[in-house]
Amino acid sequence: MTKPSAILFDFGGTLDGASHWLDRFTAHYRACGIEISRDELDPAFDFATKAGYAAGKPMERFKLGDLVRFLVGNQFEYLRREGPDRIKESILKMAPRDRFNAVERIRDSFLKETVAALSTSRAILERLRGDYRLGVISNWYGNLDAIIAEAGMTRLFDAVVDSTRVHSFKPHNEIFLAALKAMKVRAEEAAMVGDSMPKDCAPAHRLGMRTVFLRSTGSAASTAQLEDGAGEAYRPDYMIESLEDLLKIRW
Repeated sequence: MTKPSAILFDFGGTLDGASHWLDRFTAHYRACGIEISRDELDPAFDFATKAGYAAGKPMERFKLGDLVRFLVGNQFEYLRREGPDRIKESILKMAPRDRFNAVERIRDSFLKETVAALSTSRAILERLRGDYRLGVISNWYGNLDAIIAEAGMTRLFDAVVDSTRVHSFKPHNEIFLAALKAMKVRAEEAAMVGDSMPKDCAPAHRLGMRTVFLRSTGSAASTAQLEDGAGEAYRPDYMIESLEDLLKIRW
């Protein structure tokens, strides 16, 4: 099998660090003094994510800090209304200013961590750029191009495919086909790198792309995904622990 001419990357949990956003948000809540488990935060995380997808055009202007503030604010709102009793009560006891400050602390620490991870990824992408065409394909909010530009990565990518912009979300074929078309490559000429078996690797495999699974840190779910993927027996072509490992792959 020949070396691919193009590599497509997931964004969240891949280019901004090998850890799912839910795990990262959970850690930052705890660092802020709010004792919450991953399972307890999960419904609030899902609520905020769907709110972002539904927000429409205004989201296109959001930079990364604006987006994270929006998500954390919506997570707090869900927890205040629907969270476990002890968390709901602790948030309700907060004065409005204290609640605002908590949102800002979580936002700031999450943002600092993300900016550092994107800087590391940018250096790796610059090395890959000499040998491959590069692209991004992500379930996102309509502002992925703005986030990429803010990270200083625009020149590195031949295509940035945002699910909200193309009206198709992974794992559906349409978003992958849109990315391949934008990259001007056939599926067999491309590789997909992502931290989700069912959303990144399995659908890319079905289309004939090679697949690279980035093991997420801090989440037991990432190992389980190797067993069932999208309901079929499948293992990725390569498994890596960090993006830097891409430099060592011998296709």
